[in-house]
Amino acid sequence: MVNDQDVLKALQAVPGPDGKTPLPQSGAIAGLTVREGKVYLSIAIDPKLSAAMEPMRVAADAAARKVSGVVSALVSLTAEAPPAPSPKTPAPRNIAIPGIANIIAVASGKGGVGKSTTCVNLALALASLGWRIGILDADIYGPSLPRLLGLKSKPTSSGRTIQPLEAYGIKAMSIGFLVDEEDPMIWRGPMVMSAIQQLLRDVAWGELDCLVVDMPPGTGDAQLTLAQSVPLAGAVIVSTPQDLALIDARRGIAMFKKVDVPVLGIVENMSYFLCPHCGGRSDIFAHGGARHEADRYGVPFLGEVPLHMGIRETSDAGRPVAAVEPDGAHAAVYRDIARLVKDKLEAGRARAAPRIVIE
Repeated sequence: MVNDQDVLKALQAVPGPDGKTPLPQSGAIAGLTVREGKVYLSIAIDPKLSAAMEPMRVAADAAARKVSGVVSALVSLTAEAPPAPSPKTPAPRNIAIPGIANIIAVASGKGGVGKSTTCVNLALALASLGWRIGILDADIYGPSLPRLLGLKSKPTSSGRTIQPLEAYGIKAMSIGFLVDEEDPMIWRGPMVMSAIQQLLRDVAWGELDCLVVDMPPGTGDAQLTLAQSVPLAGAVIVSTPQDLALIDARRGIAMFKKVDVPVLGIVENMSYFLCPHCGGRSDIFAHGGARHEADRYGVPFLGEVPLHMGIRETSDAGRPVAAVEPDGAHAAVYRDIARLVKDKLEAGRARAAPRIVIE
């Protein structure tokens, strides 16, 4: 069955409004829906250039109709700006990123719960299961990816397109690759969202089975806008077991439900501590709270990650445990979580594209 990725691939041959950039990368596609073989495509343009943009519309229409399985196509030019996003009324999703089958968010209601470490090891575990993986560090104010993956070089660019860096077989992008580690990002909200959109859409991700997005902590404007601007297949919530962290985890679950993003499950990080000397177990941050919250909210519980010095040491050294100790017990924990996430995505739990109604 034809889908939006098939159409986006065909539209690569159509130059966008500038006459050079492929239409899917031009930022001009305002909406794309494929329903029962019918393609509905909306292209945003400057209304003063409507006559000049007509050949582009015709070319896009022809390209869409040539896709196997397409029975009809309706391509329109629009100059209308989308309404501002609202937590109560979710804004329409933007189009998918060409070549990326699934985009998932790894999120937490607050900082300090090990979200970024979990995100990196989850991405590496997904790669170990045979998927082509990319990871995007969307935390503009506190990027962790350069340190966690041990990457110090700067990405290259060709025109507007940025080449991602690679480590341990996965592609990676972060604002931290472009600025010094100790430089503060003193940016207002609109600048942050513009940067995130560039890191999403102006990067040559290539063909990926999944792009894992390390979300900023919290449930503010940046998280909401990101959740509404790309077709997220789902979200993974990371929390520690104690009540204070779980309160914020609940907010994260509620936010994703409000914007109609499936919660793939909850990970309980720093779940327990095993003494390396005596083998005794200590529940430093309590235990089982995340599982209880998963049951309470009717979302899957993905697993428990222990509080262990080895995970911390490898993360600080830029050598994530899932990559450098693939046969170890901790890598197995992340791999089990990754397998559950992968199975859920393959089972068709990814969101359907939004429907565009043209009257």
